Amino acid sequence: MKPVLQRLWPRSLSGRLAMVLIVGMLAAQALTGTIWYDMRYGKAMEIPTRLAATRLADAVRMLDAVPAASRLAMFDAISSKDFKVSAVDGPSPATPAVGRNALFSSELFLDVLRQRLGDQSDELSHHRVRVLDIRLTHAEPNEDSWFSLLHDAYPSGHFIVQLRLHDGQWLQAEALEGQAGMSTAPRAAAIDYLLRIYLLRIAAVIFLAWLAVRLVMQPLGRLADAADKLGKNIFSAPLATSGPTEVRKASQAFNAMQQRLIDNIAERTRFLAAVSHDLRSPITRLKLRTELLPGEADRIKFRRDLDEMDALVGATLTMVQDSGLHEQQQTVDIDSLLASLCSDFAETGGKVSVTGQAAPLPGYARSLKRCLQNIIDNAIRYGGAAHVSVRDEAGKVVISISDDGPGIPAALLVRALEPFYRLETSRNAATGGFGLGLSIAQTVAQAHHGELSLQNGAEKGLVVSLTLPRGAP
Repeated sequence: MKPVLQRLWPRSLSGRLAMVLIVGMLAAQALTGTIWYDMRYGKAMEIPTRLAATRLADAVRMLDAVPAASRLAMFDAISSKDFKVSAVDGPSPATPAVGRNALFSSELFLDVLRQRLGDQSDELSHHRVRVLDIRLTHAEPNEDSWFSLLHDAYPSGHFIVQLRLHDGQWLQAEALEGQAGMSTAPRAAAIDYLLRIYLLRIAAVIFLAWLAVRLVMQPLGRLADAADKLGKNIFSAPLATSGPTEVRKASQAFNAMQQRLIDNIAERTRFLAAVSHDLRSPITRLKLRTELLPGEADRIKFRRDLDEMDALVGATLTMVQDSGLHEQQQTVDIDSLLASLCSDFAETGGKVSVTGQAAPLPGYARSLKRCLQNIIDNAIRYGGAAHVSVRDEAGKVVISISDDGPGIPAALLVRALEPFYRLETSRNAATGGFGLGLSIAQTVAQAHHGELSLQNGAEKGLVVSLTLPRGAP
């Protein structure tokens, strides 16, 4: 049973909230249905109760008017198929079997009997009426009274009452009274009960539950989307601090967390930049001292090591500077930018081809040029040539750069974007680099609220796709 409940229990928070609301409202509706049943029961029993009480009151007046010796003959005269009166030795010791639904009918029976006898509670108390049974019956002997409310057009009431006459003799009357020819319209009542009370209300309950869940879960969905964007781009736009108090507090806490992360990264970036900058002075001094060494072989070794250290420090400074994107946003002409890069690489012997065009879009021109330059440089260095494809799609520009190299193992495609991660062993052992080109390009793409993705070509080479949404920065 437990696994079945686990399968039926929704996995999402919105589904669980909707389930709780719908089940709770339907349970309340079921309780409301019991009230309708009581009202329907009382309406169906009203005419039979009045008729039975009236017939009993008339019989009591006639029996009180004759001597006790003459009542036996009157019992037969008064009794009929649906109304039987007989003498009993005394009140029945059994507890009156009057259910909750028959309480109203019992009170109505006593009120009508009191009015027909022409006296008030003293006279009725003198007679000591005991209502043993009042219930709704159906034409079929085995039919349930609940079903008869929605099926039988003329349900009958069954009554068993004991009453004491003025001289102390006890009577027991059993009556079966119908609706006196007035239909209870069960079909219309069933349609009203099932359609208007249940179907329409269930539809309203489901709609209200859906609306409530949507209103409640929408801020949580925005928070989840913001957390997902924060994982991809730390500089994503902050959440709007609007809505209910709890939503505003959560948004403010999220924005404060994002700002602390940005400040922490900025502090570490400044520290890295300061260290890298300060290292240039001792490297320069070491280069000067290297030139004073007596042996040419030692000078060459020291000079090569110092040049590598200087290049690494320079690459680190470049990465730190480009990650900040400290420049003004402007309209960038992608076609002109790519044409300029093609011209620059052609002067150094690089093979670059461009296909497609795109309309200008807002962005950071210098950083975007560095991003494309790094990608094209990697394609030429590791793949021999760069093939640039530009697609201007709805709301975004996609720039794909492919090469003719061996590509990257699928397991290393994600790690290739990490800073200082080198892939020479998987591509070309003769090439250098510090593993910062793609990392810088990814930082620039994130600053434009874009995406940088890597995948191997269908036959050969690596395809680097840069997606830039319009109007995002």
